[in-house]
Amino acid sequence: MIRRIFGGLVWILVASTLVVPVNPQGWVMFVSVFCFVMTFIWMVVFACGGHQNRGIWAAADFGYHGIAAFFYLSASVALAKVTLDMRGGTSFRNYQLDISAVVFSYVATLLYFIHTILSAIRWKSF
Repeated sequence: MIRRIFGGLVWILVASTLVVPVNPQGWVMFVSVFCFVMTFIWMVVFACGGHQNRGIWAAADFGYHGIAAFFYLSASVALAKVTLDMRGGTSFRNYQLDISAVVFSYVATLLYFIHTILSAIRWKSF
């Protein structure tokens, strides 16, 4: 749940700033929207009890969150690079929004990584 909040904040902050280098910002938007939607779907499946075969779902949980952590890490690095490059050429407000998006992106990366580790431990316990 908290990952979705941080992912949604990244999505909102990147969308509210001036998108100068389209390609890295587009990747950041794709990753944040994709992970936001997939995590919501994943939560609904688990809430509805669709994870009865625990071994397969534990492996799928580990796989999804590992991919999401990798995607978010790549998006975070790209967003940080774009933010550093825009340091002097943009308004101070946009720069502050970009800094906030970078921080929330790295927090979301950390949360997905922690969930990946916990999912691996749960998967190995079966």
